[in-house]
Amino acid sequence: MHPEHNNGNNPLKRSFGQMSSDPPDTMAVDNNDLVRKHPSSPSSDDLMPRDYLLRVYEVAKKRNIIAVLDTAPGKAMIAVMLIKDVAQAVKSSGNKKLIIFLAPTVHLVNQHFDYVRPYTNLDVEQYFGAKGVDAWNLSRWEKEIREHDVMVMTPQILLDSLSKAFLSLEMVCLIVIDECHRATGNHPYAKIMKEFYHKCNNKPKIFGMTASSVGRKGFSSAMNCEGQMSELETILDSLFFCFLETKSYVVDATGTSVTTDSSVDLTNQYCGKLPGNDSSTPQPTFEFSFVGGLYECRLTLPANSAFQEIVGPASKTSLLAKQLVCLEACKKLHQLGALDNHLLPSVGIPSKSDLSLSSKVSDSASKKLHQLGALDNHLLPSVEKPSKNDLTMKSKDSDSGAGTTKRKELHGTIQIRALSGSWGGKLDNSIFQAYKFDFSCNIFTEVYSGFVLLIESKLDDDVGNLELNLYLVGKMVKTSVSLCGQVQFDAKQMMKAKCFQEFFFNGLFGRLFVGSRSSGIRREFLLQSETTSLWSSSNMYLLLPLEITPNDDQWKINWMAIDACCSSVEFLKKSSLLGVVGHELNGDNILPNRTCSHETNCKVENMIHFANDSVDANKLENMVVLAIHTGKVYSILELLSDTSSESPFDGNNDAAQPEYSSFTDYFNKKYGIVLRCPGQPLLLLKQSHNPHNLLVSFCDEGAYSTVQFHIRMPPELLLRIDLPISVLKSMYLLPSLMHRIESLMLASQLRKEIDDCSSNFNISSSLILEALTTLRCCESFSMERLELLGDSVLKYAVGCHLFLKYHEKNEGQLSSQRSWAVCNSTLHKLGTDCKLQLYIRDSAFDPRRWVAPGQQSLRLVPCDCGVDTSEVPLDPKFQTEDPKIKVGKCCDRHHRWMVSKTISDCVEALIGAYYVGGGLMAALHVMKWLGIDAELDPTLVVEAINCASSQSHAPNTDEIYTIESKLRYKFSVKFFLQEAITHTSLNESYCYQRLEFLGDSVLDLLITRHLYHKHTDIDPGELTDLRSASVNNDNFAQIAVHHDLHKHLQHRSIILFNQIEEYIKSSDSCDTSGSGPSIKGPKALGDLVESIAGAILIDTKLNLDEVWRIFEPLLSPIVTPDKLMLPPHRELIELCDSLGYFIKEKCVTKGEMVHAELRLQLDDVPLVGKGHDQNRKAAKGKAASHLLKKLEDRGIRMRKQGPNNFPNSNQTTNNDSIQPAIPKKQKKTGIQLTTNSTEALSLTDDSFKEAWSPGTTPGPRTCLYDLCKRQLWPMPTFTTTENKYRTEMEFGEGAEKRKGFTGFVSKITLRVPNSGIIECEGDECADKKSSYDSAAYVMLHELQQEGRLIICG
Repeated sequence: MHPEHNNGNNPLKRSFGQMSSDPPDTMAVDNNDLVRKHPSSPSSDDLMPRDYLLRVYEVAKKRNIIAVLDTAPGKAMIAVMLIKDVAQAVKSSGNKKLIIFLAPTVHLVNQHFDYVRPYTNLDVEQYFGAKGVDAWNLSRWEKEIREHDVMVMTPQILLDSLSKAFLSLEMVCLIVIDECHRATGNHPYAKIMKEFYHKCNNKPKIFGMTASSVGRKGFSSAMNCEGQMSELETILDSLFFCFLETKSYVVDATGTSVTTDSSVDLTNQYCGKLPGNDSSTPQPTFEFSFVGGLYECRLTLPANSAFQEIVGPASKTSLLAKQLVCLEACKKLHQLGALDNHLLPSVGIPSKSDLSLSSKVSDSASKKLHQLGALDNHLLPSVEKPSKNDLTMKSKDSDSGAGTTKRKELHGTIQIRALSGSWGGKLDNSIFQAYKFDFSCNIFTEVYSGFVLLIESKLDDDVGNLELNLYLVGKMVKTSVSLCGQVQFDAKQMMKAKCFQEFFFNGLFGRLFVGSRSSGIRREFLLQSETTSLWSSSNMYLLLPLEITPNDDQWKINWMAIDACCSSVEFLKKSSLLGVVGHELNGDNILPNRTCSHETNCKVENMIHFANDSVDANKLENMVVLAIHTGKVYSILELLSDTSSESPFDGNNDAAQPEYSSFTDYFNKKYGIVLRCPGQPLLLLKQSHNPHNLLVSFCDEGAYSTVQFHIRMPPELLLRIDLPISVLKSMYLLPSLMHRIESLMLASQLRKEIDDCSSNFNISSSLILEALTTLRCCESFSMERLELLGDSVLKYAVGCHLFLKYHEKNEGQLSSQRSWAVCNSTLHKLGTDCKLQLYIRDSAFDPRRWVAPGQQSLRLVPCDCGVDTSEVPLDPKFQTEDPKIKVGKCCDRHHRWMVSKTISDCVEALIGAYYVGGGLMAALHVMKWLGIDAELDPTLVVEAINCASSQSHAPNTDEIYTIESKLRYKFSVKFFLQEAITHTSLNESYCYQRLEFLGDSVLDLLITRHLYHKHTDIDPGELTDLRSASVNNDNFAQIAVHHDLHKHLQHRSIILFNQIEEYIKSSDSCDTSGSGPSIKGPKALGDLVESIAGAILIDTKLNLDEVWRIFEPLLSPIVTPDKLMLPPHRELIELCDSLGYFIKEKCVTKGEMVHAELRLQLDDVPLVGKGHDQNRKAAKGKAASHLLKKLEDRGIRMRKQGPNNFPNSNQTTNNDSIQPAIPKKQKKTGIQLTTNSTEALSLTDDSFKEAWSPGTTPGPRTCLYDLCKRQLWPMPTFTTTENKYRTEMEFGEGAEKRKGFTGFVSKITLRVPNSGIIECEGDECADKKSSYDSAAYVMLHELQQEGRLIICG
């Protein structure tokens, strides 16, 4: 009834729900409540109560109740049983306590006295005025108390005795009150309770008896009825408990039931789940009428319920009438699908079991419900989840974890069909599509040769004609690709073209020689024999150099350069050196025969003798050469005329290696080569290098320096290749350029899958590629911006479709359906069904793993997935939540782990791409391909307009005209505006909630579209922040007040009225300061703006541009990046992240308030911010505001400049992060650090030793960061130096030993507050990340020595 009363002081009280637990399914009540064995001589054992009376008795023993029972014998029987039970307890305790039985008349006193006395073994006496009680004194009352256990009396007798202090309720253990409904007003019952009972410290137990829940008859409103019952419960310190005519409704499919006792709670629960707001919670209303001695109750549900009104059967009491009408309502709600088969409000998506079970509904009812859309085409409830053929989606499965960031899934990649070729075994008359590559450097002296791509398939125009910028160190190369016709090769040309590609790509990016002494495999030239294995039909194209011509429109393949490469291949095939380098030579001279008798001849002739040619010494610069003992490609920088092979060998510019006395000695001992012309000057060579990712400029990566080492080598070990160095330079551009072209091919291929030659939207492949590219790719673009827009488009399309198609559904039902349709798990299912995961680009381009046709890959990643095909089945065994699984890295079969949510994001981004490229119709097209049937049927719009036009209402003409004037729009159908301004508190048959549902998605799309096109240069995160700042209830509430729209909101809510008034005052007071209102705007004001937007959309027949024309002035000024205000806590986090500071948070709940404390260490001063509020988020926000103020006082704040944020500080900075000013750097050996062992990081000795091993968790950097976070030290910074070597070096030890020509050394800097700076340098490593770990490892050792790190055991 009123469960909140259970919080009173009396522990005997019990909630109605507890008292009515486990009721019988049915209960018939008559006047035959008991049977006596021997009516002539009753005894205490003669009582034989019915089951329902026993239930009431059991509850009464535990709690104070008001028993509503029709029959007097039944009430008296419970009273007797309760008196006996209490008397037994008093007797056992040994304390004298009285039991008082009150009846309002002398007749009832006599009746109860006669009934109680024979059924108990207690001393019972009756008291009333005729016995002269009024003249009794204290001694007489004391005598009565001593001699009797139970006193049956009228309430006035008890009231008088209490008033004269003859009796005290402290000596009473139980009060039985007959006809307790009289305890109102000035009745003695009420006075006893108010003046004595509620003031008593040790309150007696109360058992009230009545046949009526309220004392006044006739017509009663719900408020009157509820008020009387609540008042009676409060006075008697009890709760109503009724077992009158208990009935139930059972769901056959599940066995779930609702009874009269629980029907009211279930009805309230259903209404509570309906959409509402802070000022108006949906709830039922009841109206009672009293006719012919019976009560009848009319139940009215909120306007957005499945139905609005129902009248229940006539009953003996108002309470029962209320229960019965609620029971009928629950039955009808279940039949309409508003309650599921477990009789729970259908606010979410029904389970599969629910969908498979249907309630038994009559044929006529089923037909009606189906027509209303409450039952789907299978006559199943369709309140939330649409059916396959009926509503929004094709698929209904929703796998657990699908579409989340926690789950990772193994997926394959799709083959790019445009790269395929059938000409592998065909050498004559091969026809290719030719695409010309032109390169233009921003440094005009830098020249790059053009190339031509020869491919069998013709590419789409936006793939084969593009412009692209490639970024090198200190320069940028503008690249253009254009179709230049067809090319046909004969057999000889084909052989030369393939030979060039095999030679040059393997020479630069691969390996021309296979086998070595260490591997035990004889060294061979890669191209010595058949090379068919280097080519694959799935990756067949040619990249050939072009001659440099003065006219860009003309192009010609540089066959001279190609012939030079072919000649070099033939030379290497015939060279005897190739098979013996690296093996024992037995003293034989293995260099090609060459006339080079002694050093002077070389100098006189001024000729330099190479392995295959002699060249004038003055023509060596920029010549391309190949080392015949290693197969590596170089370019000549200069001739070192003052050196020769007899010069001292200095290795890599470090300490001289004593085992090699000269270059001659080095090549003889290491390679077994005897130089024939040791007197020739050495050549200074520029090394070739691995290809780099040139698609993104990495100029601002941070502290990073490169030391370039060049190679000195005897000319006779070099093979001269007669091609321009501009060809060599262009070769380094090809991997990045081809990666971009291949990516566009992939996007174009997906476009063909979507369009299927049936649309002419012409969405650019670059836009689709953007939708397929994640942030992990480190490109200048990603799907994030399109995903944001696509989310709004999807929300609008699905919402509008549902609004138009299901006009009988309320806002809550529509919201639930839309939420399911656009949730990540649903989108994930749709994406995988369309195999979208095969197209997603989810890892950064690694040019070292890029392989051209004819090239042998050096960086193999064997597949350990157990899947032989490139596509991975959708199977749970390929799903995991293991955090150690690395995402994005492909194996050689192109399998890669992917975050599940990435697929959902890609679906939204793809919708966004089609919306940007082709508008709403294109977006709907791709949604249909995905399986989202959100078609906006024009006939449904007309139907909605006709339905609104036929509504019978009497709008206030002046009111409508005023609103239209403010909006500058005249409604064709006035009812739309009338509906948009009608609040639920009016209890009309309509309200604004459905239009608000629609308008929410309309404004979200329009504002997101505006921000997307307006701010093209900001990152996706900031675009999201702009949308969040623009699309929210507070912003819309301000708009409503600013344009005086709030004055037209039609409602009858005092709470809402007060909220609006308070908000307006807050807005007025803040106008002078320029800040926003200090309190949150009432939700109804934001809803009003959204509902008006929805009304205009329908009235304009879904004309989004017209809605924007009307709303853009209302929304202005729309927030811009320079005016964007982040929430304080987030701003503090971003600021500290950029400064390298850690924040320590602490939240404590005290009563109803949460107290938050945020700490950070700034320079040598700790800063603390404190705040408190009713929840953690708000409390941390206030604490962050205080901390930001303290930082701003010290000149540290987040400032805007252009599209990007960066911290503004008057303190100095270093290379990697912005740091506050610090003391003069000290040497680490001179620092005296304080030790606080209670805060120091503790590691076991084993874990510390293993922290350096790659792949271990945690690694040295993680351990160091953890220590800094605990101690609130600033984040350490790294500076890295890259070293290049002439000969191959070894890095690391043991199993982690690696070889290479490039090494990285990192220096780490850590500032310890109040102590100074520690600098350490790590070992040289083969890659930058390993060098970071090495430096962090050394720092951890240093911190251990300083007492900042405890290593256990």
